[in-house]
Amino acid sequence: MHAPVLVLSDSLKRESGSKVHHGNIQASKAVADIIRTTLGPRSMLKMLLDASGGIVVTNDGNAILRELDVAHPAAKSMIELSRTQDEEVGDGTTSVIVLAGEMLHVAEAFIEKNYHPTVICRAYIKALEDSIAVLDKIAMSIDINDRSSVLGLVKSCIGTKFTSQFGDLIADLAIDATTTVGVDLGQGLREVDIKKYIKVEKVPGGQFEDSEVLKGVMFNKDVVAPGKMKRKIVNPRIILLDCPLEYKKGENQTNAELVREEDWEVLLKLEEEYIENICVQILKFKPDLVITEKGLSDLACHYFSKAGVSAIRRLRKTDNNRIAKACGAVIVNRPDELQESDIGTGAGLFEVKKIGDDFFSFIVDCKEPKACTVLLRGPSKDFINEVERNLQDAMSVARNIIKNPKLVPGGGATELTVSATLKQKSATIEGIEKWPYEAAAIAFEAIPRTLAQNCGVNVIRTMTALQGKHANGENAWTGIDGNTGAIADMKESKIWDSYNVKAQTFKTAIEAACMLLRIDDIVSGIKKKQAPGSGPSKPTIETEGDADNEQILPD
Repeated sequence: MHAPVLVLSDSLKRESGSKVHHGNIQASKAVADIIRTTLGPRSMLKMLLDASGGIVVTNDGNAILRELDVAHPAAKSMIELSRTQDEEVGDGTTSVIVLAGEMLHVAEAFIEKNYHPTVICRAYIKALEDSIAVLDKIAMSIDINDRSSVLGLVKSCIGTKFTSQFGDLIADLAIDATTTVGVDLGQGLREVDIKKYIKVEKVPGGQFEDSEVLKGVMFNKDVVAPGKMKRKIVNPRIILLDCPLEYKKGENQTNAELVREEDWEVLLKLEEEYIENICVQILKFKPDLVITEKGLSDLACHYFSKAGVSAIRRLRKTDNNRIAKACGAVIVNRPDELQESDIGTGAGLFEVKKIGDDFFSFIVDCKEPKACTVLLRGPSKDFINEVERNLQDAMSVARNIIKNPKLVPGGGATELTVSATLKQKSATIEGIEKWPYEAAAIAFEAIPRTLAQNCGVNVIRTMTALQGKHANGENAWTGIDGNTGAIADMKESKIWDSYNVKAQTFKTAIEAACMLLRIDDIVSGIKKKQAPGSGPSKPTIETEGDADNEQILPD
C-alpha cells in the first residue's frame, strides 16, 4: 500500500516520502531532455513562441528555459540554475542543466534501494571537491595580452552558437569591447563591468560584417534644433548635466495673485532671466556640446544655438554615464557648480548620422575610453537578437579570462578526465558512500555522451574509445571534435573552455542536485478555484495515482 497524499484543506496539499524524490527527479530529467539537443556545435535550434506572440530562434540554454512555463517546483528550480549560470559566468547554461539532470538520474537507483539522501549528498559533495582538484591539476595558464590565445578560447566557446558560421567576427567584437572597458584594480587584477559600460546597439539593415566596436559611444538621439545646431564637431568640449534647463516649477501647487498688468511681465521676465543666467554659467566654459538628462526649454535652445553650441536633451542616465566614462567628463547636478575639470575633452569627434529612419549621435575617437558601444547590423530583428545573445556569452567568456586566465580542455575531455580520476578514487573510499561517489563519476560522462549524440556518431563506440584513452586519468586533452564527431586532441584542435565556466558548472549542478535530493515534502498552499455558490469542501485524501496524473511540463 502506497503512502497516501493528504489534502489537508482546499489550499494546503502535502506530498511526502520517496514519491517526492521520484517526482523531483523526473521533473529535472524532463527539463534536461528539453535542451539536451542544444549542446555542442552541431546542435539543434529551438523555435519558441514568447508571451507577446513573438518568435525566438535560439540554441542558448538560458534563452530557451526562461520562455518555459512549468508547474512543477523542481522543474522551476532547474530553470533557475541556468539563469544563475548565465549571470555568474555567461556560458555553460546548457551543460549545467544536463549535468544536474544526470546527477539526479543516477541517484534514483540509490533512492529505490532506500539509501538516505544525506548519504548520497555527502558522496556528491566529496566528488565535487575532488573534481575541482582535478580541474586545478589539468588547467593551463595563458597570457591575456596574447590576443591569439584569447581569441582561440572565445572562438571555441561560441563555436557551439549560431554565429560560429561567421568566423572570428563575434570573438573580435567581444575581445575589443571587454579590453576597452577593463579597469586595473592593482595587484594584477582587472574589473570588467559588461552590463554598465558596454551597450549593444541593434540596428536592422546593412550587412553583419558592418558590425563594429566604437571607440566611444552612440545613442538614439538627435540635436534639439537640427537646422540651427551643428551635427558634426571635431574635438568637442562636452558638458554633461543632470538638471533641467527650463524654468523650475514649484514643488507644491502655487497660486499667485496679480493686481497690475506689469506684474505679469515681471513674472515672465524672471523666468527668462533664470534660464538666461543658467545658460551664461554654462557658456562661459565655451562648450561645443551640452547634454542633459532632463528637459531643455526653447529659450535655452535659442541661447545655445546663438552661441554655436549643440545640445541634446532627455538622455538616459545609463547613456550619460557611458559618455562620461568615454570622454572623461563629470556629470554635474547644478550649473553654478561647473568647473573646468568637469568638461570632457577626450572625444575626437561628435557626429549625428542617419541610419535607416533614425538619427544616431556618435561620440567617437576617444583617447582612452572606459565605455564603448557595440554596433550590430544584420538583415532582420530575429537575426540580430540571436547575435546579441551570442555576443553577450562571448563577452562573458572574455571577461572570465581577463579575471582568471586559466584554460581547461573542451569537447568533453575535462569531464572524462574528472570521471576517470573519480572512478579510480572511489576504490579507496570506505563504507556506504563509495557507490554514490562512483555514480557521480559516471554522471560526468553525460556531457561527452550528449556531444557524441548531437554529432550523429556511434555513441557507444565513441564513448568506449574515449574511456579507454582516459583510463587512469591519462590523455587529459583527448575529447570529441563537436563538428565531425571524431576523437581528437583538444590542444591541437584549439577547443578550450574557461576554467571559471567549468568550475561554476560543476559547483552549480552538484549543489543543486543535492538540494533537490534533500527535499522530502512538497506542501502546496495554492488555492483551487471554487465554483460560485459552492460551500467549503471537506478534507479529502488523494491516492498516489491522482498525483501521478499531474502534468510536469506543459504540452
